[in-house]
Amino acid sequence: MAQISVDSLIGNSGPSYPEQIAAPYRKELTDNGFTQMLTSEDVDNALKVTDGKIKFVVLNSVCGCGARVARPGALLSLFSKVVPDDRFTLFAGMEKDAVAHFRNNYLQGITPSSPNIYLFKDGELVFILHRYQIERSAAGDIADALINEYNKICTKQNDDASVESLQKYFIEHFDVDPLAEQQ
Repeated sequence: MAQISVDSLIGNSGPSYPEQIAAPYRKELTDNGFTQMLTSEDVDNALKVTDGKIKFVVLNSVCGCGARVARPGALLSLFSKVVPDDRFTLFAGMEKDAVAHFRNNYLQGITPSSPNIYLFKDGELVFILHRYQIERSAAGDIADALINEYNKICTKQNDDASVESLQKYFIEHFDVDPLAEQQ
């Protein structure tokens, strides 16, 4: 049986969930090209860069009302013709120092919640899908909203190998081919 630490119950810096609970949700993104930001330094190394590239960040969560569609929606958006240059993720309730640093330094004035999906350019937030927008949406609607933004700000062309790999992932894990024609 999974053990929950006393620190997590009283809100200290320990993880809020046993790693066994978070692991499959992490894997869903990292298996598809997302780099984890586990420390404050990881956050800065990813986002405090002025290279003109679009950074796609998913603030992951175990929340059933939002996270259940956030991750698939984020992944579906990667079937777009243009995509963000880099993909990152961090996990609310788990890497608490990294998440606090991310929120304090890159999301000033934004109410903390998760899951959220962000696009950054040169360390500046250029787009956000808030939890309240995510939890009321289907995965396809989330993908459509992200693709709409990609078409405005992204220049990186998607490649066939990435699309095929993602298509295979969806078939194996969700038993659906998102590229198959709907009948």
